[in-house]
Amino acid sequence: MERVQDKVAIVTGAALGIGQATAHLLAREGAKVVLTDIKDQHGEAVAQSIREASGEAIYLHHDVAQEPAWESVIGETLSRFGRLDVLVNNAGVADACPPDEETLDHWRWLMSINMEGVFLGTKHAIRAMKEKQPPGGSIINLSSIAGMVGVPDLGAYCTSKGGVRLYTKSVALYCASNGLNIRVNSVHPGYIWTPMVEHYLGQHGDVEEGRKAAGSLHPLGHVGEPDDIAYGVLYLASDESKFMTGAELVIDGGYTTQ
Repeated sequence: MERVQDKVAIVTGAALGIGQATAHLLAREGAKVVLTDIKDQHGEAVAQSIREASGEAIYLHHDVAQEPAWESVIGETLSRFGRLDVLVNNAGVADACPPDEETLDHWRWLMSINMEGVFLGTKHAIRAMKEKQPPGGSIINLSSIAGMVGVPDLGAYCTSKGGVRLYTKSVALYCASNGLNIRVNSVHPGYIWTPMVEHYLGQHGDVEEGRKAAGSLHPLGHVGEPDDIAYGVLYLASDESKFMTGAELVIDGGYTTQ
C-alpha cells in the first residue's frame, strides 16, 4: 500500500517486540528504516531480514540514554538518507519493584531510558526535521496504559510513562504554535506479548499462567501482539494522521475503559 513511501524513519528498541514489528511494517509500507538498539545481534538480524524482503534498512548500536549517541544516530541517518521524517521513541525497560524496596539507582536507571531517552530523541529529531525543505515530520512516543492508570508494583515505570504522555503534549503544542509542521503523539499499549512483558510476568511466577491472567484483565480477553501496536504507529507515521497531534492512541483491548 506504500502508506509511508520514501519516508525516513528511526525506530529505537527495534531488535525485539514492538520495535521489531514496527520496523518491519514501516519498511513494508515503503519507509527507509534506521533500526537502533543495544542488542546488536538481534538488531542486525532484523535489518537483514528487512533487506532480504526488498526493504531498505540499516542497524545502529544506540544507547538512548546518552546524548552523544543520539547525535551520532541522527547524523548517520542524515548522512545516509538526507533527512528524517519519522522518529519512533520505542526503547524502554520495565521492572517490578514495591515502592518501599525501590532504590534510587534503579529508579534513575529506568528514568534515563524511558524518559530521558524520549527527551533526547525528541530534541534532536526536531532539530533535524526543522532543517527539511519543507520542514515537518512525525514523532511517536511509546507510552503505556501504565502512563494512564496505576499498577501497584510498577511505580517507576508508571511515572516514566506518565511523563512521556505529558511531555508529548507539551512538545506537540510547542511544535504546532511555532509552525514547525511536526506532529507529536503518544501510543499507549495494553499488555502486548513481547520479551519485556514476558520478563515482567516471569517475575510473578509461571509465565503462561501470567499470560492468561494478564489476558483476563482486558475486556477482549487476551493480550495483544506487537503488530497490533505497529499498525497504530504506522498510522501516526503516515500522512493519514495529518490532523493529529498531542493525542493519545490507546491500543489496549479495552483495559482502560473499565
